[in-house]
Formats: sequence, C-alpha cells, structure tokens
Amino acid sequence: MIGQKERLKRISKVIKRDGQIVPFNIEKIENAIIKAVIAVGADKKISKPITQEIIATLIERKIFIPTIEQIQDAVEEALVKNKQERVAKAYMLYRRSRAHAREVKKFFGIKDDLKFGANAIKVLWERYLLRDKEGNIIETPTEMFERVAKTIASAEKDDGKKWEKEFFDIMKNLEFLPNSPTLMNAGTNMGQLSACFVLPIEDSLESIFTTLKNMALIQQSGGGTGFSFSRLRPQGEIVKSTKGIASGPVSFMKIYDTATETIKQGGKRRGANMAVLNSNHPDIIEFINSKQKEKQLSNFNISVAVDDKFLEAVEKNKDYNLINPLTKKSSGKINARKLFDLICSAAWQTGDPGMVFIDEINRKSQIKGEKIEATNPCVTSDSWIMTSKGPRQVQDIIGVETEIILDGKKWHNSGNGFFSTGVKQIFKLESKEGFEISLTENHPVRIITKLTRYSIDSEWKNTGELKAGDKVLLNNHQDLRWNGKFSEGEGYLVGHIIGDGTISKERTIFDSWGESEGERKVREKIEDYIKNFPHRSDFKGWRHIVKEGKYRLVSVYFKGILNEIGIDGKKIITPELEKASYEFYAGFLRGFFDTDGSVQGSQKKGVSVRLAQSDIERLKAVQRMLLRLGIYSKVYQNRREAGTKEMPDGEGGSKSYQIKPQHELIISGENILHYNEKIGFENSDKQNKLDGLIKIYKRKLNRERFIATVKALIPLEKIEVYDIQVPGINDFYSN
Repeated sequence: MIGQKERLKRISKVIKRDGQIVPFNIEKIENAIIKAVIAVGADKKISKPITQEIIATLIERKIFIPTIEQIQDAVEEALVKNKQERVAKAYMLYRRSRAHAREVKKFFGIKDDLKFGANAIKVLWERYLLRDKEGNIIETPTEMFERVAKTIASAEKDDGKKWEKEFFDIMKNLEFLPNSPTLMNAGTNMGQLSACFVLPIEDSLESIFTTLKNMALIQQSGGGTGFSFSRLRPQGEIVKSTKGIASGPVSFMKIYDTATETIKQGGKRRGANMAVLNSNHPDIIEFINSKQKEKQLSNFNISVAVDDKFLEAVEKNKDYNLINPLTKKSSGKINARKLFDLICSAAWQTGDPGMVFIDEINRKSQIKGEKIEATNPCVTSDSWIMTSKGPRQVQDIIGVETEIILDGKKWHNSGNGFFSTGVKQIFKLESKEGFEISLTENHPVRIITKLTRYSIDSEWKNTGELKAGDKVLLNNHQDLRWNGKFSEGEGYLVGHIIGDGTISKERTIFDSWGESEGERKVREKIEDYIKNFPHRSDFKGWRHIVKEGKYRLVSVYFKGILNEIGIDGKKIITPELEKASYEFYAGFLRGFFDTDGSVQGSQKKGVSVRLAQSDIERLKAVQRMLLRLGIYSKVYQNRREAGTKEMPDGEGGSKSYQIKPQHELIISGENILHYNEKIGFENSDKQNKLDGLIKIYKRKLNRERFIATVKALIPLEKIEVYDIQVPGINDFYSN
C-alpha cells in the first residue's frame, strides 16, 4: 500500500484556473473540508482521512498534476461516498459561491487576490478601487489595502514600516476596516479620510450658503455632514435688511436636501445629513413633522436637542418656553409632555425624529477642540495652566486674554481670561504617581474607561465622583516649545546651584568634587557660562581646595539673577523659575540632574534616570517641569525613612546624625529617550552610561501613557476659585 508521503511525491503540482502550475499543498484541501464541517457542526476529525482518500483517488485515476476543478470534484465525491451529505452540500454551496464570485470579477475586470465574495467585489468595483482617467480599475484589493496602510502609517514617527504591515494585516484578514472615505481617498490627491463633519450655521444667508458649499465638497469626497439649525430665526420673523419674512429652518433644510440629492448622482456613495433643532425653537413642531410626508427630506435624519430643563418639564407635565434665537426672548409656551408625545408619535410612524440629549453630551464629551464654549468650575489661583507664553498660574491671567495649550494645541479663551466664581470647597486630588491638583467638587476630570495598545477611551467625571484607582488622562506636550525669560545657560547654573551650590546674602558658590572626566566637563561648562557675566577684576574661575577634595567657583553677579528668579537663600523651585523659557527648563533640569541625578538599571531589569531628594515639594516641581516638556515621570515618597544614622564626625570618630526622608523621581520606558533628546547630561560619565544602555537595548522601550492613578481626594478649606471660558479647558493638568 502506498503511504501518504509517497502519494504526495506523486502529486507535487497543481494547475490553477489561469493555467499556472504551482506547488501542490494538501493543507488547502483539508482546510476547505474543515470549513464545510464547521458550517454544519460536524466532527472535524473526518477531514484528515477524507483528504487522504481524495489523494488516493486522484492517483488511482493517474491524475498526477490535477486541476483545481478535478480536486474539487474529488472532494465532493469523497464526502458523498462517506455519507457526509450535509458537509458535501455546504462544500458545494461554497464552491458555487466562489464560481459566482469569479464570474463577477471577470465581468467587472477585477483581479481579486484576496478571494472576496461576489457582493464584496461588486462594492469594491462601485466605490473603493482606484480608476484611471478612462474609468478603468487600476488596483487590486490587496493594492487598495497597501495604499491605505502606507498612508495611515506615514503619520507614525517611528517604525513606519512595522505599522504599515500591522495595518495591512488587520485589513487583509478583515479584523478591522476603516471608514469609506479612508478606503476611497487614502494615498490620493483628495486625501480626505474623515467620515463625519459637523458644520456651523449662523443666522445669515452668507453663512447658510457657505455651509451649503462646504457640505457639497465634503459629500463629494464621501463624507457625511451634520448641522444644528437652532440659530436660524423662526418662520415669520421680519428680515431687517429687506423687510421680508423669514422662511425658517425647515425651508433651508429642503435646500440642503435637494443639493445632497444632486451630489449623490455623481458621487461615490449616497450623501447623508443629520439635522438638529433645539426643543425650545419656535419652529420645533414643524421640524418634528417635517418627515411625515413620504420622500420629503429623504437625505436627512433629524433629531430634537433636549436639555435637562425640558426633561424635567416633561416629568412634571409643565409648560416650556419657546425662545426666539434672534431676540433671545420667549415667543410663547408649549406643554413639554405634549411635545414629547409628538416626538414619540412621529418617530413611531417614520423613525424620525431622534433625540439628542445635549446637556449629557456636554457632560460626557471627550473631544478636544469641540467648538462649544462651556464653563468648567473651578480651580484655585495658584493652579498651573499651560499657555502659548509658557506655564502660568491662574492668578497671573485673571482678566487677561490668554491662549491655552491642551495636548500641544492652542485654544483662545473668550477674551476675559480667568474670572472669580466665588468661594467654594476645595479638594486636593492626589495620584499614586505624584501628580496633584486642587479642584472644586464639580470640576470635570477626564477618566479612562478602556485602555488598549492602540487606543484610549475616556469619559468626563466630576471630581467628587472620583474614587481610588481611577485613571486620569494627563496633558501631553511632547512637541511644545515656548519663549520666555532667561537662557539655557542661566538655567544650567541655577540647576547646579539648587543641587550642589551655596547661596549667601551677597554671592553664589558653585562646588564640584572629584577628578573624573564627567566632573571636569561640568566644571568647564559652568565656567563657560559664568564668563559671559560681568565680574570683578580678581575673578579667577574655579579654585582647587585640596584639603576638602573639591573645586569652588564664586560669583557675585549671578546672585542678582537668583534674586530675579525669587531664590534668596533657600534652594527652592519658585513660581518665577517655573514661568521661564523652554531653553531655561532644559538647562535647569540638565544642571540639576548633573548634580543629583543618576542613570540606573540594565536591559534585563530596565533602564531609568533618577533624581533623589529629601525635599518632596522640589521633586514635585521637577515632575511638573518634565511633564511640560512632554516627559512623563513618577515620584516615589519615603524611599528612605527619616531617622538617625552613624556617620563620620570630621574629627576621626563617628556620631549619630538625624537624616531626612529620601524621595525619588524616576523616568523610565520610552521617556528616557525624550529625556536624552531634550535634556541629557553635561556630565559625560552619566551621558555615556545612558547612551550605552539605550544603544544595547534590543527591544523597543516600553511605551508609557500620560496617565495618573487617583490615590486620594482630600477635602481642604473653602477659598476663592476661578474659571475660564475656552473650548476643552476641562482637561486635567497637574498642579
């Protein structure tokens, strides 16, 4: 009897339908049978013996280079012979559908290298595959996915080819497909990838028809559009410029609908619109009934925007004011419950209108840059806000027009800056990672609801609703730069003084220990910066104090710079220091880490850059400064507890000394790359160690999200708080 291996030697080639002769793969036969078995719920174990029987049949018939059709005929025959009629039927139906798909592909002239079904091929032909000027298809489904993957991956800063392959694989395997405009337009001159747009409509003909033009352009590229018609004056209102009568929102919706109907005749897909009208608009009844006639506004879905006041009035069966959007005054009343019943009745008959819960949307909105002005109470006067001019405290910009920075993007406020909202109870939000902020109980904070490798889902929660373990989303300013006072060199010197210097009433003293190459580089850099300042004639730079094993440099002039920054005696990080320029930040942190920082770890244990301090407030300030540079870090308190320690007394003996608690800031994962790029070390020993550890890292450094974990919510005193009107201002920003 011939064994399976011998059979496979006899059948080593197969003839494809296009005439190509390719290597024979027995697994394809077995997999096809398994699919049919799964479809009818039969036992998968039958696939292997039946496959072997099929091979034996072909050999007996001396078909050593079979065609695809001969193999498929043998499969059907073997299934029927083994009394697997249901499996045979499923296989035949699949074979017939594939034959139909091949006919469709041939008809449309599409080369299908992914074996899609007939319906998929028809949709690809109609909408997605690119054409030449004569209208001929010029790409295969695989080439379409390659085009999309390459375009999407081009946004990645690192490993573009890797991401391109990942995007391609999940599309090819139908694990994920992007929206229609992405499939249509990625990699083309159009380049429009978004599917949904909300366009503003103001109460003027110019605005109405400008939006109409924009709608047409968006729908031409495959996008859908939504509008709020709530700002348009009601039907019957006098038009001052012409003394004519306004026709109302529904009349303009009909114009938009007609335009969409015209565009869809030549577009790639049917246009779609969403119209919203506030429940308190005087034309709300006409709007609710606008789709009761068949085929009217057929290119629109419509929804009534209802707020909390309306829903409360429905509950209590009360009348509800209709507000003229032009005059902002009441133009009559309507019973809220009757209006609600009318909405339900119309929706039951035609499916429209829907309802948009507008207050709830604003409460739960996650979209940065949404063009909605909302007041978001409230923060204290010493809270830090990122502006286009650099970090500022709220007290600096009360009543001042300000450009706020959120995740590296600029947003203008309403023009009045921060304003007082009264005296309120304050809560300090503490995180496990060290970040803190003081807020009122009803201040919205963005909480993560789902975190995956590729995405973050979040929702807004009021501060008072937070609980330990909630994940808060922080601002990410990795690409941000700002101007301001003080230079990089001045920053470096201040950082060194805070770390290893002495500040007296009249001068500053820089100290340096050791003869290492790293320490020599630090001394050279300090002297280079100091030489740029005016000095007395007896200034000699570094002086070697042999008995103490250190070098010392004294500057009187630099004391004036420290005074200007607000550092007078105590080595603290002042508000003025935190308001300095981007260059100062980089210099300051480099100087500070040169004195008190370290590089630790290995590829196996993980690499980190660390800063140890006994002053926890100083460490938290450094954490804030790093975050503004787009560098995420964590602060760990009490790494060493306070107590006593036996140490040399300077006279040849030892003595017990009180020691302060030690806290530590740690930068790890991919953030050490950002640290190395933006800050680094002047101390060459530390810099060389960091470069070496990064260089030998065989795998990509762990990605760290800008997230803080709620540790506690601590009630504080009642004090005056402030607010600002600006889109998106209710993002959490560490204080």
